[in-house]
Amino acid sequence: MQAAADLNPPARLLMGPGPINADPRVLRAMSTPLVGQFDPSMTGLMGETMELYRQVFKTANRWSMLIDATARGGIEAALVSLIEPGDTVLVPVFGRFGHLLAEISRRCEAKVVEIETEWGGVFDPAQVEAAIRKHRPKVVALCQGDTSTTMLQPLAEIGAVARKYDALVYVDTTASLGGNDLRTDDWQLDVVTSGLQKCLAGPSGSAPITIGPRAEAAIRRRRHVEQGIASPADVAGPGARIRSNYFDLAMIMDYWSEKRLNHHTEATTMLYGARECARILVAEGIDAAIARHRLAGDAMADGLEAMGLKLFGDRRHKMANVVGVYIPDGVPGDAVRMGLLQDFGIEIGTSFGPLHGKIWRIGTMGYNARKDCVLTTLAALESVLLANGAKIASNQAVPAALKLYRAAENDARKAAE
Repeated sequence: MQAAADLNPPARLLMGPGPINADPRVLRAMSTPLVGQFDPSMTGLMGETMELYRQVFKTANRWSMLIDATARGGIEAALVSLIEPGDTVLVPVFGRFGHLLAEISRRCEAKVVEIETEWGGVFDPAQVEAAIRKHRPKVVALCQGDTSTTMLQPLAEIGAVARKYDALVYVDTTASLGGNDLRTDDWQLDVVTSGLQKCLAGPSGSAPITIGPRAEAAIRRRRHVEQGIASPADVAGPGARIRSNYFDLAMIMDYWSEKRLNHHTEATTMLYGARECARILVAEGIDAAIARHRLAGDAMADGLEAMGLKLFGDRRHKMANVVGVYIPDGVPGDAVRMGLLQDFGIEIGTSFGPLHGKIWRIGTMGYNARKDCVLTTLAALESVLLANGAKIASNQAVPAALKLYRAAENDARKAAE
């Protein structure tokens, strides 16, 4: 047998819809020594991580913690722990990842009601309220930002609407948290999950979650302590046992509680990384980070339009951290993406379903929501487009993006004087 070569991945600038390049400080944190899962330093770090993510999610929720899985594991943990067979779940779908929430809910044996809007748009809260009033779901499950369409669903009114009808609200913020405004408590959201690999500037593999009191009560009704560690004092809840052991939020809450009731071996290295993602964000200031993402996203969009490209979707509801742009007629979309990757080491994405091969998705998120990344990507894309015969306005994209950055820098200078 031949031994594998040393690991040496190529250098890439990841400007697609995620993952992105992790902040070097996160990678440094993840290289620090391991400790035991019940070492006081470890449990202390778990407590610090909970407090940091309360700030990130803008919540006072006690149960703000991590699921040891990718972002999809966080989604599944939330839904399998909230949904009992036969429950009605309403899913407003405005892109691929709404369909994912419906898919997971069906696997939980829910009665799933999907309402759909055209990809490139979002729902008016009145549409969601009408569906809640008609179907009376136990859970309303929706994405805040769906990278497949680059749209951001307004959430400010939906939590209050759902409470009128005693429905729980679950929100997937994998693609939006840290780069777009999210106010868990103010917007009355019951469970929110996310991932590290986009605006939080880390690698995939840990899923932050926050659980509000109403959702906690629903989950606690289903609490069953695992055989082999249960004591006579552990009384099972009256609800149906949560069907996943690994994603059982009742058991995971016990693990993160002062009881430290063993559930699994905490992914120490990922906890280090997730803690550092939150620490960096809180140190920058969450509102400042959102403004940075907005500036980078607007600069990228302005540059693309100055080049003569057409943006996809309703720009009023565009996510701050990813933009969709139509592939010009007659231009080989995949060849352009491959040229960017091979010649410039830059990755951008295409999309899914009805948008596959019709748009590119370009991300400006996390550690890559920076002026140099925006300008480098625009310059490289212009070069590759021209090489592929695209009829675009040359030497316009970078100046358009720079104009926006210069204006922002001047505003910041005046504000500091």
